[in-house]
This record gives sequence, structure tokens and C-alpha cells, in this order.
Amino acid sequence: MKHKQTFLIGIAGGSGSGKTSFLRELMNHFTAEDVALVSQDNYYEPKEKQHVDENGQHNFDMPTSINRTHFHDDMMRLVNGDSIEKLEYNFNNPAWEPQKVIVHPAPVVIMEGLFVFHYEEIWNQLDYKVYIDVHHEERLQRRIQRDGKERGFGEDQVRYQWFNHVRPAEEKYLEPFVSSCNLVVDNNEHFGPGLNELVAVIRGFSRK
Repeated sequence: MKHKQTFLIGIAGGSGSGKTSFLRELMNHFTAEDVALVSQDNYYEPKEKQHVDENGQHNFDMPTSINRTHFHDDMMRLVNGDSIEKLEYNFNNPAWEPQKVIVHPAPVVIMEGLFVFHYEEIWNQLDYKVYIDVHHEERLQRRIQRDGKERGFGEDQVRYQWFNHVRPAEEKYLEPFVSSCNLVVDNNEHFGPGLNELVAVIRGFSRK
């Protein structure tokens, strides 16, 4: 069971919703001693373990694409006062040298990623749930730009993944939970108001 003195926050949003920028700005308000951040991205199974669709394309947008047990176990290690160590995921980009990620325990632990609500062993222990909302057409354009620049993917590949893997996964494994979230952050223009609200929630917990 979760230690009663740890405040667990889950943050999810579809691909291209701006989770990375949101979390970067959020962490600028706190130190690593205040908030520990665990990213689902660093728990992808190796490419050879990923599901292959009917066209021979790897599908990284399924709950089984993540080492679910390791993801949850690391959350519990932090809750129990232990540090965790992980190599960052390089999205199968050979030009990207993975760096070691070390996360130390903190009073507030944030679990972020597409499936943090779908994994019931995580969902059931979250004290506060945040969804970052952006219209899916805007997110597709953001993903085309990001994946081309950062991950070396062509637009045709991005669009294939989007319509065959990404959107079906979001509709099935993420969007059904939105109505149960404590905070929905509108990031179609800017996440500022939602960010300020979450900062206030964390600071309110810290003062208890």
C-alpha cells in the first residue's frame, strides 16, 4: 500500500498534448527534493517485444508496449523511500545516446504517461489526476514536427502511426478516464492557468 505521507499525482495526455513542456515548467517551481517525476517513456519494452500490426509495423501505443510491472514497482520504491535508476528511452533513434536517469524519493511523486490511468494498480493509488487536453488535429501537427526533428521520422510514417496506432489507443485506453480526473488542463493555446492550479495543489499538500 501507498505510504500515507506520499502524495501521488498522475498526469496523462494524448501524443503531442504538451506533457513534456508542461512538466518541465511544473518542475521549475519545485526542487527534486519536493517532487519526484517518473516518466512512462523510460519503461518501453525492447523493440523486438513490441506488437507488430497487420502491415508489419511495430505498434508502440499499446499497454503491453510498456514494462508495466517495472513501472509500478519503481513507483512503489519511491513511495517507500528508495531511489530508482533507469536508462532513458531513445525511441529507437541510433543517434540518441540514452542517459542514466536517477530519481530520488520525495513527498510528491508524479507518474506521467499515456497509460497511467489505464493501469489500475497505479490509478487506484493516485491522489490527484491531471489530463492535458488538446484537440487531436492540433496534436497531429505537433507530432509531425516533433518526430521529424527529434526522432528522425518522416511525415508518412508519423501519419500511419497516428491513424492506426495512436488515436485508437487514446480512444480506448486514455479518453474514458478524462471525466474522472481532478484537473483538465486546456493546452490548445497555453497551459498557464492549469499549471498554476496544479502548482497550488502541490504547495497546499506541502504545507500540511
